[in-house]
Amino acid sequence: MVHAFVLIDAEPGRVADLAGELADVEGVAEVYSVAGEADLVAIIRVREQDELADVVTRRISALAGIIDTRTLVAFQAFSRHDLEAMFDLGA
Repeated sequence: MVHAFVLIDAEPGRVADLAGELADVEGVAEVYSVAGEADLVAIIRVREQDELADVVTRRISALAGIIDTRTLVAFQAFSRHDLEAMFDLGA
């Protein structure tokens, strides 16, 4: 499984609508409206690296109102449950 985070700069008038459109894209698991370096962050979960390229370069980039994207690919995923299990001393 490939996990990635796509930071998206959007036209101001399109942020809210774009969030909904992104959430409907196959391969996009979650979308967050954020403050800071980007307007939106899309969480991508796909089976293979080739699928990631398709989601970002074809599906996401095709949406109206996207100015720029930056993609961060995760090496490894950790959840709170995983982290608690790693540090569990059996007490």
